[in-house]
Amino acid sequence: MLELAISTFTTLFVVVDPIGTAALFAAMTQGGTYAYKRRMAWRSTLIAAIILIVFTLLGGWLLSTLGIGLAAFRVAGGILLFFMSMDMVFARPSGLRSTTVIENQEAEHKEDISVFPLAIPLLAGPGAITTMLLLSSDADRPTVTIVLIVMLIVVAATLLAFLLATRMMRVIGVTGANVIGRVLGVLLAALAVQ
Repeated sequence: MLELAISTFTTLFVVVDPIGTAALFAAMTQGGTYAYKRRMAWRSTLIAAIILIVFTLLGGWLLSTLGIGLAAFRVAGGILLFFMSMDMVFARPSGLRSTTVIENQEAEHKEDISVFPLAIPLLAGPGAITTMLLLSSDADRPTVTIVLIVMLIVVAATLLAFLLATRMMRVIGVTGANVIGRVLGVLLAALAVQ
């Protein structure tokens, strides 16, 4: 069980990337009040947690309803996670965690960035959803419980990173955030192949 918890934590931490996402959070909320930043941090992480819980609990049913086998989903999920790792290592957005021009324009005119782009696609994007589905499909109840608890820990770490984003960026800077993101990308590539 401890091995499962550590593996799940590592995978989700790399996929969600709290430090890299916190750097984006700091940039998107720059100039906002502390209350605004706190509200966006709490809302985005809560929404992401709900989305991931729903996919964890109902993902197996969804796959069987659509007639998708677990083996096919694992291959597809591994490919998606590998593409995400390529994005992280080479700093090239492929669309898995990036947003379209229209979505960016919409976000510029919205005061509330908690749902988009923070919760979706940055926190609960294809990589995180795929990870939760892969870890919970055909799993027994104790395993699913561990996966959910670990996911909540990663989301809590992300919330903390968001709340400390401005201070964190002063300490590690953009270069530090990029180095951490690239190292996590290499780890994600290995996890995707696994």
